Amino acid sequence: MNRATRTLIATALLLGITAGPAAAQAAGTGPAGVAAASAAAAGQRPAPLVPTPPNAAALEKSIAGLGAAHGDANAALVRLGGASGSWRGASGVSDIRTGRGPIEEGRFRAGSVTKVFTAAVVLQLAAEGALDLDRPVRQYLPRSIPEAYRTVTVRQLLNHTSGIPGADGPGNAFEAQWEHRFDVIDPHDQIANATGKEREFVPGTAQHYLNINYTVLGVLIEKVTGTTYEKAVEARVLKPLALRGTSFPGRFQTRIPGPHHHGYQAVAREDGSTELRDVTEWNSSDRWAAGDIISTTADLERFTVALFSGRVVPRAQLKEMFTVPEATKDFVSGADATLTAGMQRIDLPGGIVAWGKTGGRYGYTTGMGATRDLSRTLVYSVNSTDAKAQGMNPVALGIVMAAFAK
Repeated sequence: MNRATRTLIATALLLGITAGPAAAQAAGTGPAGVAAASAAAAGQRPAPLVPTPPNAAALEKSIAGLGAAHGDANAALVRLGGASGSWRGASGVSDIRTGRGPIEEGRFRAGSVTKVFTAAVVLQLAAEGALDLDRPVRQYLPRSIPEAYRTVTVRQLLNHTSGIPGADGPGNAFEAQWEHRFDVIDPHDQIANATGKEREFVPGTAQHYLNINYTVLGVLIEKVTGTTYEKAVEARVLKPLALRGTSFPGRFQTRIPGPHHHGYQAVAREDGSTELRDVTEWNSSDRWAAGDIISTTADLERFTVALFSGRVVPRAQLKEMFTVPEATKDFVSGADATLTAGMQRIDLPGGIVAWGKTGGRYGYTTGMGATRDLSRTLVYSVNSTDAKAQGMNPVALGIVMAAFAK
């Protein structure tokens, strides 16, 4: 695979920008959709999208040599599964002070993978008739959503086509974030700040990936269920699937419970050397329903299989998670939209299409996803030393390339 292809895929995974006719293929008219339809018409079982077993040598190479001296990550955990075979791997150190090795069942911050859980609960509520995806969210939250955003629907929040701008914060620079790492943020304040601005575009006409959409959905879940966001997700997803290593820190918890990998951020010193600053303890209330989940690779793999199999969201609503808005462009790049309700479409080499979500918190880079037929599933946690850098972490990119290599 050439460098240009790797760059395109890295961009796709990081920003939801893919090279290829996303809207057409999402509707089932791309190569994979045509092949499946032809097989079905002939009364045959469609061939698996990934027919070959995992490439163990490539996977081992992708996570080799990780540790305190590695330039991109100190540790990684990987789980591959699916009908075509399975593979597990762990590398690096979970704590650079003690030199302790990786913890295979260790917990980590999964960042925006949270959005898949949030979307799943919203879609469950839609299936139950508790809310309507095409109904303006203001009708459910009249005190939170002002008149200026009266036409924004629940579905537009799910697929990031609402036009609501992001809420203000301390800034994107690491040191600014570090100084405010223990701040407790109220989601209602974030919504008020965001909706107090002019909309970025007419709702439904563009797609812009912003956490504010899922912050509003978190508040919507609380309004419809009459309980907290955390309790709603626990009752509807975590407990039924026995995801015992998965939790939500809520607004006040700063530590990761149970065995876990420490996260580090590479910070330049005045003398030109680099410090690996421990960023494990952090208040994630500014991300909340958009990005504060803590999990394990085993739990995320179980969740992925259950979700894609229709055991979390009824199939009628599940299609929202595999549907990219048609004729919609990304607001920033102008490329074809790739985001769905909670996930995104990823076009890989060889015509393979995967669906999933990545997430990044300082010290932690996470990914979960699979082919639609579950012939290949992938979950990884990489302790990136620059999780918010431009471009995808090289270790994470190497894992993805190895996972879907033929």
